[in-house]
Amino acid sequence: MVSDADTLNYVTANRFYVEMESTIAASFSECSGLSVQIKHETQMEGGVNDQQRILLGQAQFSNITLKRGITNNLTFWEWIQSILAGESNKRRNINILLFNQAGDTMQCWTLIGAVPVGWKAPALQANSNTVAIEELTLAYEGLKVTNKAKGGGAQELSQGRVKDSGYFT
Repeated sequence: MVSDADTLNYVTANRFYVEMESTIAASFSECSGLSVQIKHETQMEGGVNDQQRILLGQAQFSNITLKRGITNNLTFWEWIQSILAGESNKRRNINILLFNQAGDTMQCWTLIGAVPVGWKAPALQANSNTVAIEELTLAYEGLKVTNKAKGGGAQELSQGRVKDSGYFT
């Protein structure tokens, strides 16, 4: 017998927010590229002709791209501007929160030690009537994934598990 707690709860991919330093920093229209690849090597063992050995290496995290309509909020531009000016290379933990239709957090991806590595302004055209979309690209040093049962997002940050440097303890 399957209980309600054991049933899978699928959600749509259109209800998400980006959270920085325990506050929702922006509502983006698209988040792409979130993935991890584990480097591996295949070795053949002498005398074993029906198998191969897989040797695992380090994880490699791909950059993510966040897209949103231009607003008067310059939080992300100010972050990348401080890096361009050589004033800071501060890394931050960024949470990407996915909600269900009831507004409950279903999953949280925490980009550990994220730093902006790209920003792109929208194409401006006099004859266009579309929303001006800016892009922010982030590289990150690690990834933590939690679901609603285990907490995540602002809830986890508010529990004092983040050091002043921005890294999880």
